[in-house]
Amino acid sequence: MTLYAAYGSNLDPRQMHERAPHSPPSGSGWLQGWRLTFGGEDLGWEGALATVVEDADHQVFVMLYDVPAGDERALDQWEGAETGLYRKLRVRVQAINEEVLAWLYVLDAYEGGLPSARYLGIMADAAEAASAPADYVADLRARPCRSIGD
Repeated sequence: MTLYAAYGSNLDPRQMHERAPHSPPSGSGWLQGWRLTFGGEDLGWEGALATVVEDADHQVFVMLYDVPAGDERALDQWEGAETGLYRKLRVRVQAINEEVLAWLYVLDAYEGGLPSARYLGIMADAAEAASAPADYVADLRARPCRSIGD
């Protein structure tokens, strides 16, 4: 098994159980030196898609999951890794008592553009379900977004 660091809608343990049923949560942590952002506005059906980029002044809340190979393949399909939409990257995550090595998905597109209000709401709800700090969830809910049809 390998650790997967979820930062988007996969923060929600219920959603992850549907997508990767053999991948139990393994705690949470912070991806330090990275920033949550959006990109590939022309690739998403409602707007820009979530990703992370290196930024020494920021950190991103993540949920860690123990993912066996079969579930990893299923997640690759969900996230579009097989099509090149996202690529996998190994990163260090500061968990509660230790630093751990995990992998995550990074959008293979330029940063920029606004996510849809619906997509951002799903991400904020997922962060809340993962017990992210209230200020982190509030920051997600306050981010600029576009309404469907913009």
